[in-house]
Amino acid sequence: MIEVRIHGRGGQGSVTAAELLGFAAFQGGKYVQAFPSFGSERMGAPVRAFLKISDQEIRSHSQIYEPDYVIVQDATLLATVPVFQGLKKDGVIIINTKKTVKELNLDTKNKIIAFDATDIATRIIGRPLVNTILMGAFAAVSGMIGFDAIEKAINERFKGEIAKKNIAAAKEAYDTLKGGKNELKSRSNS
Repeated sequence: MIEVRIHGRGGQGSVTAAELLGFAAFQGGKYVQAFPSFGSERMGAPVRAFLKISDQEIRSHSQIYEPDYVIVQDATLLATVPVFQGLKKDGVIIINTKKTVKELNLDTKNKIIAFDATDIATRIIGRPLVNTILMGAFAAVSGMIGFDAIEKAINERFKGEIAKKNIAAAKEAYDTLKGGKNELKSRSNS
């Protein structure tokens, strides 16, 4: 089983990202669970969402304490929330930031993928909502979900022009991290 913890702020779409990634994995024949953990439920407050993906039925219904992947939608959380807590030794961290891995100067030996998802969202979607871009990044980095499933999940949730823009933004992140452009890949610390 692969476990993913998504950190963001209320209103950034962390819960939507977990649900859509779960839908995409389910389309690929996997068993999934996607669920949130809010704390104080208000716009801008730290939010966590969880995703479990498995080839077998998932019987555990608990939060994720030792994730394989951590996705950070808002880099300001790095200073206030223990986002790396419990991350497995071979775990991967995907961070939305303008900074390079070196500039982040994080105290971890885990693989870090740092890239500016906000720039992609602003250019393509017209708003700084990065959840679908980080879905594309996760699909590329993990190799667990094909982009066709990401596209289908986005089309299930959004319609018309909004869906098209979100798919294009997610595809840019996916292609870049898969090697289509080497720009994002070079920001990894491994």
